[in-house]
Amino acid sequence: MWEENFDSEHEVGGKLDYSPVSWREYFDQMENVFIGRADSRDVFRIYKSGHDGPLLVLLHGGGHSALSWAVFTKVIANRVTCRVLAMDLRGHGDTLVRQSDDFSTQTMSSDVANVIGACYGETPPPIVLIGHGVGGAIAVHTASNMLLPTTVGLVVIDVVEGSAMEVLHSIQNFLKGRPKSFMSMDQAIEWSVKSGQIRNLESARVSMVGQIKRCEVEEADTSEHAGPVTDVVVEGNEEFYDQSYVNDKENAASESVYMWRIDLSKSEKYWDGWFRGTSNLFLGCNLPKLLLLAGIDRLDRDLMIGQMQGKFMMQVLPPCGHAVQEDKPDKVADAVASFLLRHKFAEARGETRSSNSLTQ
Repeated sequence: MWEENFDSEHEVGGKLDYSPVSWREYFDQMENVFIGRADSRDVFRIYKSGHDGPLLVLLHGGGHSALSWAVFTKVIANRVTCRVLAMDLRGHGDTLVRQSDDFSTQTMSSDVANVIGACYGETPPPIVLIGHGVGGAIAVHTASNMLLPTTVGLVVIDVVEGSAMEVLHSIQNFLKGRPKSFMSMDQAIEWSVKSGQIRNLESARVSMVGQIKRCEVEEADTSEHAGPVTDVVVEGNEEFYDQSYVNDKENAASESVYMWRIDLSKSEKYWDGWFRGTSNLFLGCNLPKLLLLAGIDRLDRDLMIGQMQGKFMMQVLPPCGHAVQEDKPDKVADAVASFLLRHKFAEARGETRSSNSLTQ
């Protein structure tokens, strides 16, 4: 039940606190990465933490944002020495691209390579790609096509071709069943937790900010941008770039509504391409690999055979929903830390707990 994740630190006056929390509680910095020329420029929102060790590139699932990795980032930083770069994929969060309806795996995996190239040049640090859901499929395609030559490891969270293909037909019904809007950010956070979409109040308070946005009656057009030519990284200032964080108490008197940042139903033509063939692509990646699942029932035939052949490590996490890294950030961080330490990608920080539950 979702109540099990709540404790006194999330209560105010005896009631659960559903107010939003800023990304600053979890990441060191937020930046905007500009890709392309001034007349055809895309802007990708990223969040970063750490200065040493391998670079964990975190790719979120459909409809979510980089903020879905917030609590995980804080926990993994206490387990191992590493750097984190979590990015809003195209069409999601605060990323703004000209072709916002192109969700092909080729385009989205190229986005990942472009952002890393803009941030680190031709010699990025050792990279571990970590993706959840659709982000996991994008991580597989990025690794399979060797778009980031310094990639040393691949972690995929709760995305399996077989089970994903089986539920594609029900996604539209799920999307239609969600509220179309909310009167406040607090209300959206409360809904996300009580509906079971995110079963961890701490994570919901920071990550829902990346899923919905405040809309006025006459919302400003944000589809056009201006700025410098070439691929650059601009560190966001609080006034202009931190628009995603909203203090509802200050805006309570204003007429506004909060709506989903992305209409996922419009991406339906890409759903099949996201997942078809990913199991064999995952197995074919010549990298140390880890698969984290919310349930053993999600494992398809190809992956079951590959797991028995020792082609990758696998861990089934305690009961949780699809938003695995949000529902169980400690467990996911433990598994990832164990994976990084086992392959000597990173060094332990403090009293890192070793996990013996990874199977190979």
